[in-house]
Amino acid sequence: MARAEVSTAPGEPRAAEPRAGLLRKALTSAGRHELAGHALRHPVRTILAVYALSRVVAFLALWVAAVWFQNPAGVGHADPSVGDLVGLWDSVWYRRIVEDGYPVPLPVDADNGRITYSAWAFYPLYPYLVKAVMVTGLPFEAAGVAVNLVLGAVAAVLIHTLLRSTYHAGRQPQRERLALVAACLWCFYPTTAVLLKPYTEALAVTLVALALLFLVRRHYLLVAAVAVPLGFTRGVAPAVGFAVLIHLVVRWREERAVGVRPLAGQWPKVVVMLGALAVSAVAWPAVAGLATGVPTAFFDVQAAWGQKPAEGPFVLWFEWAWDAKGLFGVVVLVALAATYVALVLGRHGRWLSIEMRAWALAYPFFLFAVVRPITSMWRFLLLDIPLAALVASVAMRTANGQRVVPHWRRRVGVVVALLVVGIAWWTTSLLTYTPWGSFPP
Repeated sequence: MARAEVSTAPGEPRAAEPRAGLLRKALTSAGRHELAGHALRHPVRTILAVYALSRVVAFLALWVAAVWFQNPAGVGHADPSVGDLVGLWDSVWYRRIVEDGYPVPLPVDADNGRITYSAWAFYPLYPYLVKAVMVTGLPFEAAGVAVNLVLGAVAAVLIHTLLRSTYHAGRQPQRERLALVAACLWCFYPTTAVLLKPYTEALAVTLVALALLFLVRRHYLLVAAVAVPLGFTRGVAPAVGFAVLIHLVVRWREERAVGVRPLAGQWPKVVVMLGALAVSAVAWPAVAGLATGVPTAFFDVQAAWGQKPAEGPFVLWFEWAWDAKGLFGVVVLVALAATYVALVLGRHGRWLSIEMRAWALAYPFFLFAVVRPITSMWRFLLLDIPLAALVASVAMRTANGQRVVPHWRRRVGVVVALLVVGIAWWTTSLLTYTPWGSFPP
């Protein structure tokens, strides 16, 4: 009887249900396209909305970590809170800098007389910026988080602007869509909870993005202006310098190819830019040496934490891989590095500007050359801005990289879900502190 009731006359559709289903699908598809179109028409608004959402996710991860994972012994009372996690780890050192400045003379171990841990290992611009904000009456943690919330939003918008650039970049009809998704994915990088702590990552990413953006647009004096404060924020000037050199080589070749005198009228600006980068590379170690009377003060304090680049680039990483898994560990390490290089230089990186690809290669390899194997590498890679662009490209584009797949939203959704899991894992595993057995974030 039920079948007879829904049957129709010859020549008419069999039933209303399939037609209604098609209509619903069409409306849903139209809705998705309209939402995507709105996002592309208002990219800054979209990025800021996604950034705000990512801050909520990061805060929830911090709350879960504090309530269910933080050992009370690590905070000194029975009810750990989000505020406790905000003030842990490197936040302690930045608070000391804000309250007491840098110690002179250099602290030494009372037992062996060797230089020991001190604030000199930490760059000064961020803590003094926080100190300036504290004039408003905010306590240290609140001021540090406020500064990072603002700088993180600025960094996300700058990243989008960088990825949209067509200078020295391969043709990509879907560049706007890829750039928007990549900037949004950066907001969900697994260590994003560190932007809710008094750490330097937000300031460092902002300055790096500014430097690269000015470089791409050939504003060399502005690159120089950014390089100096960057030198007092994070020791990444050599990696920025590599991107600058690649940019100059490419521009030189392009202008010679069209019969134009290379860098005509730009040489004074180029010299200032290169000089500023050189100053940026040595500024803080030089200040530390002059202030303490120990020329190698900065490096001696870094060595107390186990950072000993003088032992040779990459050596400690190969030793770590060998000790962990033998030859298999070394092979995996090399394979991961080779895969990353292939992505940067291959079709998934070709839509990025040459300056971005140079940074994508220089920065992580510079880190692996001078930093020992530590869990802090996870947050250091927050500065590897092109990584988000590579992930977006792999998720959204066809195997040959020529076009965006129709179901790219589902694939990006899977990536976001994995990133949220990564945020939860990193926050609960590394931002918590147990006095007798934790690894630093």
